[in-house]
Amino acid sequence: MGKTMAEKMLEAHVLDDSTRVEPGEIARVRVDVVLINDVNSTLTFRHFENMGGGAVAAPDKVVLVCDHFAPAPHASGARLAKDMRRFAAEKGITHFFDAGKGGIEHTLLPEQGLIGPGDLVVGGDSHTGTTGAFSAFATGMSWAGLAAIMMLDETWFRVPESMRIVLSGDKPKFVTGKDIILRVLQDVGVAGGLYKSMEFAGPALSQFNMDERMGICNMVVEAGAKVGIVEPDAQTERWAETHCRRPFTLVRPDADAQYESRHEIDVSVLRPLVAKPYSPGNVVEVDDVKGVRVDQVYMGNCANGTITDLRQIASIFKGRKVAKGTRAIIVPATQEIYRQAMAEGLCEIFVEAGAAVTTPTCGACFGAHNGALDDGEVAVATINRNFKGRGGHPGAQVFLANSFVAAAAAVAGEVVDPADL
Repeated sequence: MGKTMAEKMLEAHVLDDSTRVEPGEIARVRVDVVLINDVNSTLTFRHFENMGGGAVAAPDKVVLVCDHFAPAPHASGARLAKDMRRFAAEKGITHFFDAGKGGIEHTLLPEQGLIGPGDLVVGGDSHTGTTGAFSAFATGMSWAGLAAIMMLDETWFRVPESMRIVLSGDKPKFVTGKDIILRVLQDVGVAGGLYKSMEFAGPALSQFNMDERMGICNMVVEAGAKVGIVEPDAQTERWAETHCRRPFTLVRPDADAQYESRHEIDVSVLRPLVAKPYSPGNVVEVDDVKGVRVDQVYMGNCANGTITDLRQIASIFKGRKVAKGTRAIIVPATQEIYRQAMAEGLCEIFVEAGAAVTTPTCGACFGAHNGALDDGEVAVATINRNFKGRGGHPGAQVFLANSFVAAAAAVAGEVVDPADL
C-alpha cells in the first residue's frame, strides 16, 4: 500500500525500522528542529529542569526566538527574554535570535535555512505548521513535550490520516494563498481536519510562490490539522538549493497513497475571502461584508508578513492615503524582510500613506501590545485567528483577510473589494 507525504516523512525519522508507519500507529522518531519562543520558553525550561536538567541532548537542533514580547513591552516580557538568553548561554544553543536579530519564528526558520524539505519540525507554538510550505512535517506540541525532546533527542507521534487538496485553474488577481486556506476552512470547518495531515498539490500550485504557500500552511491548524504539507515542485527545489544549510529530501506521495478524503479547489472561480468574527471558519466573499467600517488594519505577522505581502500592500497604498479615522499598522515578519522593504522603497510608500511600520513582533496578533484593540473597535487583519479577545478587548471584532483586502480597507476606511479601488 502506498504512503502519503506525512507517512513517508515520519517513516524516515523512526528510531526502530520495524515500526509500522500507518494511520493510528505510534511512531518514535528523531526530530530535526525544536522551535521555542519567548512565551513558551520559561515553562519549557522549567519542565526541562524538573526532568533532571543537565545538558541538552542536541543543542544544534534547538532554535530560540524572541518574538511575542519583543521588544519587551513590560518587565515580565523582559524577564522572559532574559531567561532565554540565560538558557542559550548555559546550554550552548547558538541558534538564538533576540529582538532586532531575527524576527517572527515561523518566517525566520526558512529564511535562515534552518529547515528544509523532508524535515521533522516541532515547536511550542500552534502555527509551527507554517514551514509545511517548504515540504516539511512541522507541528506544534506541548511545552513538556519540547522539554522531553531536549532531554532525549526523540519524541513520538500517532501517525495521522491524510487529506488530499488539489488546486487547479488560473489564479485571479487579488487572490492569494490566504484565500486558499480560507476556502478550505469554509469547506471543512474548524474541526474538519482534526489531527489530519493536509497535503496540498495540483497544477495551480505553481502560481503560488513560497511566501504564499506559507500563508496556506500557517492556518491549517485552524481546521484542527496536525500538519499541512505542500507537495514539492520546481519552486521548492530551487528554494532548498539556495537556502538549506543541511541536506534535504524532496518527499512525494505514492500514486496509490490512501487518503481519508480528497478535495478539489478551482482557484479560477475564487474571489477574495474574509473570515468574520469570531471564527476563522466563518468565511464569506469580500462582497458580503462590503461597507463594514474599520478602525484599524493590521498587516503582517507570521501568516502574512513576507516581502510578497508587503509588495501587495504597497501596490494598493501607492498614491493613496490611509482613510481618516482608520489606523494602519504594518509589521514585516523579519528584520531581513524589513531591510528588503526599505531597499525596494516599500516603507516609504507605507509612511507616505500614513501607516505605522514597526519592528517584527507578534504583539498585536494576540492583543498584547503594538496595536491592541479596545471594546467596540473593528479591525481587518492578515493574522490567523479572530476569536473573542484575540486582538485585545473581547468586545473588539476582527475580520481576517489577505493583504490586498486589508490594504484596501485601510485606504477606504471600510471593507471593500480591492478591484473596486
